[in-house]
Amino acid sequence: MNLRDSAERLVRASAFERFLISAAALFLSIAVGFVLILAAGRMTTCGTAATSFFGVGFCYDPITVYDRLFLGAFGNVFTDPLNGQFATTLSETTVLMFTGVAVAVAFRAGIFNIGTQGQLVVGALATAVAVLAASPLVSGLLGTLLLVPFGLLVGAVFGGAYGAIPGLLKAYADANEVITTIMLNFVATSVALFLVQDHFADPESAATQTVPLPDYAVFPSTVFRPRDDFSLLAFLFAVAVLVGIYVFLERTSFGYDLRTSGIQPEAAEYGGVDAPRTVVASMALSGALGGLGGAVYVLMILGNFQTGVPSYGFDGITVSILAGNNPLGVGFAALLFGVLKSGSIVVDVGTDVPPQLVGVLRGLIILFVAMPEFFRMIGRRVWTFEDDSGPQPVTDGGSGGERDE
Repeated sequence: MNLRDSAERLVRASAFERFLISAAALFLSIAVGFVLILAAGRMTTCGTAATSFFGVGFCYDPITVYDRLFLGAFGNVFTDPLNGQFATTLSETTVLMFTGVAVAVAFRAGIFNIGTQGQLVVGALATAVAVLAASPLVSGLLGTLLLVPFGLLVGAVFGGAYGAIPGLLKAYADANEVITTIMLNFVATSVALFLVQDHFADPESAATQTVPLPDYAVFPSTVFRPRDDFSLLAFLFAVAVLVGIYVFLERTSFGYDLRTSGIQPEAAEYGGVDAPRTVVASMALSGALGGLGGAVYVLMILGNFQTGVPSYGFDGITVSILAGNNPLGVGFAALLFGVLKSGSIVVDVGTDVPPQLVGVLRGLIILFVAMPEFFRMIGRRVWTFEDDSGPQPVTDGGSGGERDE
């Protein structure tokens, strides 16, 4: 079997086959990580061995490490379903849903949006400033009902506007979107730092941050404790966005144009699709979703804007690839990332394993699980596979069905 045949088989794999491939890759990454943990444990000096195999002692126990990494992310979920560690996992998952689907929309349109991090930062800062300015006008329950949707709208608008910039440059100046979006990430971070330091800084804090929002201007914690920085309402909103984007891409005419442009741009343009308009609209929508992630980050986790925003936008790229650019799959991929992020904290606190080794284990899992979908995406772009089954397409001078001899 040559490379093309292997790529064709991977591209045409069913959803169940792709799930089995990802599951096998996950177990393989754990097996490789198991060996690495044992090797690191042998090279480390410790007073008492954490485990032993075949009479040989090791300073690190791989079973304990993976137990903390995966199960530790859920805390004592059976005895305390609303525990703080589980809330941290869901909190990370919620933001990653937005960044993952933001990247997926652009990828489906054939555009490599590497700038979701910058769009998230712009949306987060705009939300923090706008909601703080509007908060004196209302209060109480009415304030929550008005200010939270207002903050989400502001984040989406500013993130969408920032995402439209590389879209315009690509559509009308033929600028490479990978380069422009990467550079705009640095622009967004630097401008946000300048604005917060010189214009919106909290005078009562030594940190580089804006003034905290009042309690009624952020997502209510509902069933979880306020200190856990997680809102079930925000999580449900993220799920609704994923479903809405899926329906938009699969059931609307513009969604069809967007998907067609990503698969066969020449054919889409020949069929009447306005390519520049589709590029700009796709990037604006992608940026709006990234800006929503920034708004949720401010309104659910922080309660204000702080510099040094975590790399949710860059993680969203891997989430999207892992999900096969499917908005519904983004939810499950984001949960895996949320588990790994939250579980890493448990491993750092509950074991003697160095953080660098934990980072390697996370990287192995992400690499092994995402690579099959990555190669599947590359295969779809490099080769065009014809379907030999079924009737032939109608062409000028011919008809569908079998060819007349």
